[in-house]
Amino acid sequence: MSRVLAAWRRLRVGTQLALGLGALALVVFVVVGAVLVTTMQGYLADRLDDQLTRSQVDQTTKLRNYGGPPRAPYDWFSAVYKVDNGTAQPTAVANLPNDSHGLAEVAKDSTRTEVLRTVYVEGAGSYRVRGCPLATGQVLVSAAPKSDLDNTVQRLIFVAGLAFVVALALLVFVGRMVLRKGLRPLSDMANTAHDITSRDLTKSAELPVRVSGDGGGVEVEELRTAFNRMLEHIDASLAVRTAANERLRRFVADASHELRTPLTSIRGYADLFHYAAANEPAERDAHLAKIREETARMSVLVDDLLLLARLDSPDQETPLRLERIDLTVLANAAAEAFRAANPRHPLRTTMSGAGPLWLMADPIRLRQVLDNLLANVAAHTPPGTSATLEVGASGGWAQLSVVDTGPGIPAQHQPQIFDRFYRADDSRSRSNGGSGLGLAVVQMLVVAHGGTIEVASEPGRTSFTVRLPGAEVY
Repeated sequence: MSRVLAAWRRLRVGTQLALGLGALALVVFVVVGAVLVTTMQGYLADRLDDQLTRSQVDQTTKLRNYGGPPRAPYDWFSAVYKVDNGTAQPTAVANLPNDSHGLAEVAKDSTRTEVLRTVYVEGAGSYRVRGCPLATGQVLVSAAPKSDLDNTVQRLIFVAGLAFVVALALLVFVGRMVLRKGLRPLSDMANTAHDITSRDLTKSAELPVRVSGDGGGVEVEELRTAFNRMLEHIDASLAVRTAANERLRRFVADASHELRTPLTSIRGYADLFHYAAANEPAERDAHLAKIREETARMSVLVDDLLLLARLDSPDQETPLRLERIDLTVLANAAAEAFRAANPRHPLRTTMSGAGPLWLMADPIRLRQVLDNLLANVAAHTPPGTSATLEVGASGGWAQLSVVDTGPGIPAQHQPQIFDRFYRADDSRSRSNGGSGLGLAVVQMLVVAHGGTIEVASEPGRTSFTVRLPGAEVY
């Protein structure tokens, strides 16, 4: 039994369905055939009984009045029996078989009422026997052969069985063809899945294969659509993962390069300090100052990397300490610090209202946003370029804009301007102190506050606009 079940499980679904349909049809055919044969057999038996009854009714009056032998159709048996003291003896015979014991038994039981019975006659087969009383002690017994009835029923069984076998074979064959056509979309999906498994997704994350075709019904169409959507989702996920891995690889390479530069400088100045230890104190102090400068630069870079990592991680608490601050005060402080550090870049501040502008924010991180945006002006525009810091509010949102009149950012660089370690200015060297993380930090801090930042640039005007929610104007 286990082997049969194992062989059944190895069959294709279409074959299993076709065989299951054939088994169900076989049961239906057997039931229908049994009902048909039984009904036909009963109908023919009733017709034979009616013939016996009519034959005896037609002869009863004559036999009662005139006597004589009864009439018997061809291959029928018929006789008048005298029943006396439990013994039946034929007195008028039309035709009797050699073995008439069964007919005599029917005659003995028919002295008071009609009797219908099936009797087996030795050498002649089964007969349908009817006995009816004529007069006291006299009984008319007639017997009709059942051979024609049995032959008809057997022929019906043969024809019906043959027809059912042919119909069953056609049903299984046609059903298998129909099921194979209907299940073809599932085979296409399986082939698509095998095609995907044969591809090396480590080299290319693209999944150009999709399930095509039509037909199969509504359910198969829904499955095909869901399968293609799943492939599109996998394709998009693989593309995102590949892009993330590429960004991580580039990030690690850029971070390593950025850290290597100050470390190389520190090691060089340390060697100079070692060789110049016996020289003038002023020379040693200059080397120490350079070491401190490179160390500070490396410390800023590491702090920015750590901040970005904390902002990226959803498992860690956001590095923000929110409190209620006046944005105008924070903007003025940042503007004053910029003017002091960059006197060759005139900065103008504009406030949209006369009163304070309150919102919930981290004052240190928001000041870092302003300082980075203003530092970008000093680093990427020539001396004498004017800038404007605009502070305002609209619809419950605070708005900060840093606008300069510099050469602008080329259009092809603007989509990547917030990427980490990205530099739109190829002529800018790392000796200027920039690491390419400033705008990336700005964007992450603004998003952490629930805000947005946009850049718009053309020759003669570049603006960075920050919008923060929850502004309260007084």
